[in-house]
Amino acid sequence: MDKLLFKNKNQIKRKNVKQTSNESAEKDEKQTANQSKEEQPVQQANKTEEAAETLTVKATAYTADCEGCSGITATGINLNENPNKKVIAVDPDVIPLGTKVWVEGYGEAIAGDTGGAINGNRIDVHVPTKQKAYDWGVRTVEVKILD
Repeated sequence: MDKLLFKNKNQIKRKNVKQTSNESAEKDEKQTANQSKEEQPVQQANKTEEAAETLTVKATAYTADCEGCSGITATGINLNENPNKKVIAVDPDVIPLGTKVWVEGYGEAIAGDTGGAINGNRIDVHVPTKQKAYDWGVRTVEVKILD
């Protein structure tokens, strides 16, 4: 059986593992349980699963409903045509553009925009109106990387 080890979504190791008894299977499970969260094994069989990475970030909100705003994100999403679209602005060095995420208090979204003040562990969630942006305020939230 092949095992792949990942670190920050990049394959770092491939192991060919032979299991000849229940003892070797139990030993393999114990080794897997003791590995760090960044190096979780992924079995290459019918299902490939990778634990979601979770980040704690400072989150503010923005809207495309403003004078002088184009409404077009860094990835080309038109927020004026899709005001309820769940999009977050990110630092692409932290969360790559195009990544699907779950944001605490916001739900599933796509990392589809960037912003001048969005550096490091900061995000901006898109909301349809200025009032909703004010209501959001500034929060510390968890973000789970889904893909």
